[in-house]
Amino acid sequence: MKNVLILLLASGLSFACSSSSDSTAPPDGPGQGNGGDSPSNVEWSIPRSEVLDGGPGKDGIPALINPELVSIEAIDFLSDDDLVIGFKNGDDVRAYPHAILDWHEIINDNIGDVSVAVTYCPLTGTGIGWSRLIDGSETTFGVSGLLYNTNLIPYDRATDTNWSQILNEAVNGPLIGTLAETITLFETDWKTWKALYPDSKIAGRNTGFSRTYGVSPYGDYNTNNNRFLFPVPKDSRLPSKERVHALLDGDRAKAYRFSSFDSEHVISDVFGGKGYLIVGNANFIVSFEMPAGKTVDDFEYIHTGGELLLEDNDGNQWDVFGEALMGPDTGSFLIKSKSMMGMWFSIPAFYETDIFGQ
Repeated sequence: MKNVLILLLASGLSFACSSSSDSTAPPDGPGQGNGGDSPSNVEWSIPRSEVLDGGPGKDGIPALINPELVSIEAIDFLSDDDLVIGFKNGDDVRAYPHAILDWHEIINDNIGDVSVAVTYCPLTGTGIGWSRLIDGSETTFGVSGLLYNTNLIPYDRATDTNWSQILNEAVNGPLIGTLAETITLFETDWKTWKALYPDSKIAGRNTGFSRTYGVSPYGDYNTNNNRFLFPVPKDSRLPSKERVHALLDGDRAKAYRFSSFDSEHVISDVFGGKGYLIVGNANFIVSFEMPAGKTVDDFEYIHTGGELLLEDNDGNQWDVFGEALMGPDTGSFLIKSKSMMGMWFSIPAFYETDIFGQ
């Protein structure tokens, strides 16, 4: 049976190909760099022949540790439609811009009593939070320089184990087969985040590294459905780079499109034998396990730009992180789904994937 990392927070993604130098140009393809110093004769749980050298080598893309945080007013390098990844622990609310993560891919942060690694892969568009506790001790994650299905393989500095970001699993090293303990993150655009959490803290440009934050090292990669830097399986059911929300269950996934929320904002669905509440609009999608004894008709979408998202028939009002901010259950949480945001192609590359409505 697989071991499980100790979860610091009961709640329930990042390789790129840019260099650690000041150059903004990604490499032309695989086979450059030192390959993350992982010998081919070491056991892997994924096909070793499909683990590719991303270019800059191990730590060539520098992960950040406890970055400087600034106010929203101090941010001058983001446009309203730029994406950010948010995390909330009590009154401490923080956002990590894609524009920073494009260049660093992992941010190790301490937020109150939570040690989190915000992992982000610019090549798959996946942002996933992991606990940084291994066997009860805090570690940090770094960028190994390797890719599998064009997706980030982080490594932990405590054991030098390599992990698959999208699989949330150790795939090589002392902890092979161990599952990462995930921490729920929230992705939306900068304009929406500012309205939701105007007093939040933001990871700014003073990282200690010279980078052109706000200018992607990958050009039009995020929007060009035909542009890939590394080989990866393609699924033609949706445009490759369309952003979707994916529920995960074992080796299966189910994808939800933003267009599914054009006419209704709250969807009830069953996946893997479990009921879910999926809530979305043009700017974000979140999902929770359906509370026992409730149906979708017991929830009303009340989001008007501020922090509140849903109201249930007991008078509880819930935010985008699933916390009850008002009502008899104030301070409690909806059970968060195992899910992630990402570019469409990246989901079926790792999981047998259904699409909601198809």
